[in-house]
Amino acid sequence: MNPTQNENVLSQLDRRAPTTFYWSLTLLATIGGFLFGYDTANIGSALNFIPYPLSGFALGYLVAGASVGAAVGAILAGPLTDHFGRKSLLIVDAGIYMVGALLSAFTWNSYVLLGARTLIGLAIGADSAIATAYISEYAPRERRGALAMLQQWMITVGILVSYLVAMVILWSLPHHARGADWRLMFGLGAVPAFAGLVLRTRMPESPRWLLGRGRYADVKRALAKLGVDVTIDQVERTAAEIAAIEEQRKGREGISQWTPGVRRAVIVVSVFFIFQQITGINVPLYYGPHLLAPLFQSAHGSKVDAAIAGVEVTAIMSAVNVGATYFGFKYIDRWGRRRIAMGGYTGMTIAMLVAAAGLTFLSGTTEIVVVMIGLDVFIAAFAIGVGGTGWLIQGETFPTEVRGRAASIGATVDWLANFALIEVFPTWQTGIGLAWVLVCFAGLCVVAIVFVAKFLPETKGLPVEEIVHLYERQARGTGGVM
Repeated sequence: MNPTQNENVLSQLDRRAPTTFYWSLTLLATIGGFLFGYDTANIGSALNFIPYPLSGFALGYLVAGASVGAAVGAILAGPLTDHFGRKSLLIVDAGIYMVGALLSAFTWNSYVLLGARTLIGLAIGADSAIATAYISEYAPRERRGALAMLQQWMITVGILVSYLVAMVILWSLPHHARGADWRLMFGLGAVPAFAGLVLRTRMPESPRWLLGRGRYADVKRALAKLGVDVTIDQVERTAAEIAAIEEQRKGREGISQWTPGVRRAVIVVSVFFIFQQITGINVPLYYGPHLLAPLFQSAHGSKVDAAIAGVEVTAIMSAVNVGATYFGFKYIDRWGRRRIAMGGYTGMTIAMLVAAAGLTFLSGTTEIVVVMIGLDVFIAAFAIGVGGTGWLIQGETFPTEVRGRAASIGATVDWLANFALIEVFPTWQTGIGLAWVLVCFAGLCVVAIVFVAKFLPETKGLPVEEIVHLYERQARGTGGVM
């Protein structure tokens, strides 16, 4: 008898080497990540050219309004994906992206544009709550970090493409910057959204979600697509085994799904997301052209030329973001979540202080060079150690039966923190100056290092069913970080 016939089918899935199908499936799952990056960053390129008068609050909302929608989309997506499945919500998500992009392009006043940005946010939030949870439920445990990091990589690619598209449009149609150009920047996001809408219908549903719903024949078919051939009897034995383990884990909590360990995990992931946002990563990526254009004003004859230069240097920062994310993708399963996150925050601290010093003590070309070096190192450190790590631990940490809802809470917190920072940033900068804002970001990075060291357990190489047990032990006070 083949020994795998008596083995837990999820253990067989966990041991699989990721094939070409795994990588292509993950890229398809992360199309939303690409749109996430594209649709949040394109406002940075378009902001200087939108012809509608905007108050300080409206300006902040236009940049951060997608984050408000994202918070709502994330919290709604959690219970919906636990009930209807990961695949169905990912398909709907792509459709919402498409509608929001088209409405942004054909908007006729500022109110419609603000509403369209909020609609796009719904899709962003839903995607951020679902994508890495879906990936974590089929990814082999030794490569789960790398596969889940593709979500962050696709976000960075989307950000870069948004700035490259803006550059091509502005170079090609420089006299239409306040007319067709900014509309094209928004509207082109509908193209990958439509591709995602069509192609996601061919994705298999998460085998772990199907197993939890008792759909054993569908589990068998989904596992077959993932290269794991099993019988219905094997699937049923696995379901019974997992049910017994879950009852033992819940212990005195009885039938409650939200055990002390799960609640602790939600808090840890949510606080990680808060630090991910309030340490400032989206300030250079969202406001980059708006902030950097004044540095180039003296070297260019018009505000439009200076704004284009701001877009160009922000595109360079976005390229750094894409390249650096590769190193996080390569090393997160080797170095582990805690070590890579603390290293990322350390690099961010140093980089912010360098950029702040450049703004304070230098001028002219030297100022531009030092500030750009500081911002590029800051973005690289975030990309390697912080950005993808947040989405990875959100996807892998929780039990399957509540993964959608728990992940959605983390994503909602992430987007609320994002909105709060981006909304308050213009007033903050006016009050104390950009250099001191960067110093504040450095201080927050130091606090983040302490948090990760104290509260985030190491989860590399563990099956997703075992990760929550680390948090259960912490909640009972019988185990620290690993």
